[in-house]
Amino acid sequence: MRDAFVRALLREMESDDRVVLVTGDLGFGVLRPVKQRFGDRLINAGIAEQSMVGLAAGLAKTGRKVVVYSIGNFPTLRPLEQIRNDCAYHGADVKVVCVGGGFVYGSLGMSHHATEDMAIMRAIPDVTCFTPGDPVETEAVVPVMFATKGTCYLRLGRGNEPMAHDAPITDWEFPKAIRCREGKDIAILSAGGILYEVMGAAEKLHERGVEAEVISFPCLKPLDQEMVSELCEKYRDIITVEEHNIVGGFGSAVCEAAAETGSGCRIHRIGLNDCFTTVVGNQQYLRQIYGMDGEAIAEKAMALVNEKRTDA
Repeated sequence: MRDAFVRALLREMESDDRVVLVTGDLGFGVLRPVKQRFGDRLINAGIAEQSMVGLAAGLAKTGRKVVVYSIGNFPTLRPLEQIRNDCAYHGADVKVVCVGGGFVYGSLGMSHHATEDMAIMRAIPDVTCFTPGDPVETEAVVPVMFATKGTCYLRLGRGNEPMAHDAPITDWEFPKAIRCREGKDIAILSAGGILYEVMGAAEKLHERGVEAEVISFPCLKPLDQEMVSELCEKYRDIITVEEHNIVGGFGSAVCEAAAETGSGCRIHRIGLNDCFTTVVGNQQYLRQIYGMDGEAIAEKAMALVNEKRTDA
């Protein structure tokens, strides 16, 4: 996803000389093409994220489109006051990019586990939040983000994430959810780079005679209310999956939207159960430990389908 973002960023920088990238003293390997082609528009602000975002806000008020780029929690939690007061409040054209949402930096411990960022960023007024599910969705989202006025948040994985889509998405309509797999027994909704686990879960369910509909939400805020309403009318149970705390994040956003439909559909959230991570390890290991890998998702869905069949 990181590499897909850089490819899309280069296209934006080529077409618009107002685009500036500010980095927090990292990413120089992946950002080398930016340095080589647009070195005068790449600024290293150092390990000083609050200053980085303040700088970005000032540049934006002079007419630039500014991207701030860092890993995990560092572009969001550390400069939260600057994002809220300097960027969002003033409608500054700043795009905050997090590389490493969720457990990407798993071996570095809870300080590097970005598991509250979606809840926090979507709670800030006038901040648009993008949560693409794979590299294909990332390349579809980035140009829309640049065309969106004001402050935006883009949550990415890192690198080498598997593709969930077989072909490029050339016609994504903001802020629509994307149907990745048709189904009839249960719906599984995903936001962010955990989409591949959801697709794997759907395949496991297929092998067990259950057809799960998989929907990716590359935009968290505003949420695709029409899609949620459609699914709530179609299914008794919906599962949401996020590599994030279940409090305030994607699952909470779906619950809010579902409650307004009055359908009575039950929402079941899979994510981090309102706790700090106390385990370290690679991303896949942590997904397994905290019950959000493909097998855990499939087991949850299977139990709900079996319950429905028993009730019938």
